[in-house]
Amino acid sequence: MSDWHSRITVEPGKLGGKPCVRGMRISVADVLEYLAADMSIEEILADFPYMEREDILACLAYAAERERERGSTPQPA
Repeated sequence: MSDWHSRITVEPGKLGGKPCVRGMRISVADVLEYLAADMSIEEILADFPYMEREDILACLAYAAERERERGSTPQPA
């Protein structure tokens, strides 16, 4: 999913202005942390039945675009 814009929202009064899924109180960072903790998309959807598969893909697309915009990779310490 390359067009995440319709699924990722930012509202100043919600979750401190963090990027969220469709205006809900679940942040992109939350979804990414679940995936990083080895939860499958199916497990996330089972835990959050109001989410859709496309929401999770939108979180990944959003993160990928943000990372591309950042540019260089930090060097290990």
